[in-house]
Amino acid sequence: LSGGTLLGVGIWVTVDEQSFLDIFGMLSSSVFQVVYVSYFLIAIGAVLLVIGFLGCYGAQKDSKCLLMMFFSVVLIIFIAEIAAAVVVLVYTGFAETLLTAVVTPVLKEKYGEDDGFTHIWNVTMKEVHCCGLNNYTDFTDSPWYQQHGTYPLPCCDDELPCTGALAAEKNVTGCFDQILAEIKTNTGVVGGVAAGIAALEIAAMAVSMYLYCQLDQK
Repeated sequence: LSGGTLLGVGIWVTVDEQSFLDIFGMLSSSVFQVVYVSYFLIAIGAVLLVIGFLGCYGAQKDSKCLLMMFFSVVLIIFIAEIAAAVVVLVYTGFAETLLTAVVTPVLKEKYGEDDGFTHIWNVTMKEVHCCGLNNYTDFTDSPWYQQHGTYPLPCCDDELPCTGALAAEKNVTGCFDQILAEIKTNTGVVGGVAAGIAALEIAAMAVSMYLYCQLDQK
C-alpha cells in the first residue's frame, strides 16, 4: 500500500505538477524544485510495490520461491544500507573527493546553459544557504560566468554584483559541507529513522524465513 501510494504521488507530480503545487502550496513548491523528487518517489514506490507483492502473495499462496525471493531482496537492501552507512562513517573524505570529482565538472559545463539544471541549483543554494558544491570557484569558467562575468547571487549573500572578490569575501559555505553539517546536527533523528527501517527489514526477513520453514515442515 505504501509503495502504491508513493508510486501514485510520483506519477501525479510528474504528469500534472502544477495541480499538485496548487493543492499543497509553497512548501511543496520549494521542496519539489530542489530535486527531482517525483522520479525518486516513482522509483521507491515501484520497489516497495514489488517487494510487498512478493511477500504478501508468497505468504498467501504458500510459495517457497516467492518467499525466498522476498527474503533475498530485503536482505540485499539491508546489506546495501549497512555498506552505505559504513562508507559514509569511515570514508566521508573519500566520498567528498569522489563527489567533487564527478559534480564539479558538471557544474562548470551545465550551469547557465541547461535551464532546468541551473534552476535546481539556484533553488538548492537559496534554500540551503550555500554556494556550489565546495565554494564559488565551482562556477568559474561555467557558461553562466562566461555570459555574465559574475557568480550566482547565493555565493555573495544576494549582493550585486557578485564578483570573484565579493564571493571570496563572503566565503559562503559549499552545499556539501552545509548538508553534511545539517545531517550531523540531526544525527539522533537520522539514526532513529535508520534504526526503525532496519528493525522493520529484520522483522520482515524473520517472518518470511519462519513461513518458509513452516512450509518445509508441511
